[in-house]
Amino acid sequence: MRETVPQLRTPGVIAAELDEPLTRVLYVLRKCRIKPIGRAGVLRLYDRSAVDAVRDAIRRIDRRREADHGK
Repeated sequence: MRETVPQLRTPGVIAAELDEPLTRVLYVLRKCRIKPIGRAGVLRLYDRSAVDAVRDAIRRIDRRREADHGK
């Protein structure tokens, strides 16, 4: 049986996947306290659930911003 290797991503790869600036992804990772599941040297590595959490947090920020500007 073949084991699957998890797809781990750096913050830069997450930013590219979500088409968001790296600074915004790094902010969300810090603010939401999303922890890396591993490290490769100095690189922090995140799994798919972290990418989903970043995407959800960015959507919430954007919705809140739109609601605030609509007042």
